[in-house]
Amino acid sequence: MKITFYAHASFRLEGENTEGETVAVVTDPYTPGPEVSNFDPIAEPADVVIMSSATDRFHSDPSHVLGNPVVVNALEVPAEGVTVRGVPIRAFPTMESLTWDFGRDPDANAMYLFTLGGVRCLHIGDIGNPLDPAHLDALAGQVDVMFALTGGHATIALDDLDAAIAAIRPRVVIPMHYFAPKGRLKILPVTEFTARYPAQAVTWVGDTSLELTPATLPASLHIYVLDQSR
Repeated sequence: MKITFYAHASFRLEGENTEGETVAVVTDPYTPGPEVSNFDPIAEPADVVIMSSATDRFHSDPSHVLGNPVVVNALEVPAEGVTVRGVPIRAFPTMESLTWDFGRDPDANAMYLFTLGGVRCLHIGDIGNPLDPAHLDALAGQVDVMFALTGGHATIALDDLDAAIAAIRPRVVIPMHYFAPKGRLKILPVTEFTARYPAQAVTWVGDTSLELTPATLPASLHIYVLDQSR
């Protein structure tokens, strides 16, 4: 499976689905351009787009994903899950921060777990609170790669993220949703997260993409920091 970091919380994952076909999945696409994110359009085709909600312009704008992808709002995924173009997807409803002052009520969003290329991937959406113990129990030992919000502020606090990582036990964590000089959000840099872990547990990939397979997953937790491509 090939993972490419677009920007913010948006990744492209390419790998085999349950039917042996190569498919591309895009996660949480932002609204491009200077009026919102300031990131460049994705402008690549995909088969599936999964969004943690349909209400956040930094997480739910598939308009610049090319082709004719099936767009999945994780909040609408039934409890038993759904399979889209051979990609099994389960969702775990969450909320934006219940303590941050948005000037409005916090919105719902969802984490989502999907399998591609035999690798189980958890994207934690836009959660702003500690993970529900029931979600931790359901996810423990069931995740190979976690895409983790590491920018703090209105999203999950780093102490709570560390606790979730310890409980879920992913083999790989890929940081997302952190400060980017090109972006407009004033959030924490990724080094605030990586500094909490031993240096030997962190790889600065130096590229926008990374390939992982079930056979090449590390034996214990490892953090891979990808370069932003948009």
